[in-house]
Amino acid sequence: MTRPIVVILALAAVSAAQGKHTFTGVITDNVCSTADHSQMRMGPTDAECVTACISEHGATYVLYDGKNVYDLSDQKTPERFAARRVKVTGTLDAKGKTIQVDSISAAK
Repeated sequence: MTRPIVVILALAAVSAAQGKHTFTGVITDNVCSTADHSQMRMGPTDAECVTACISEHGATYVLYDGKNVYDLSDQKTPERFAARRVKVTGTLDAKGKTIQVDSISAAK
């Protein structure tokens, strides 16, 4: 009886791991979602524009991969990566285009 339980638990762990992916792109905000800050220019640098849009306009952090914009479930960690290229590991909710963030790190 314990063998079927072990097999079921192993399959469940594999299924959960399959949902995690790594996404690479630029941390920006949903006001300047394609990382083009020339229109808003809320500061002299792109990073300052992202931070200003977040704090002054109620924007949210997003990941732009050059083609797609993904909302991020974690809105604290991206602050230190504003306007920088990163790797985000997490699970994508394709319907809502939201990444359930597990980790964010600088891309090399």
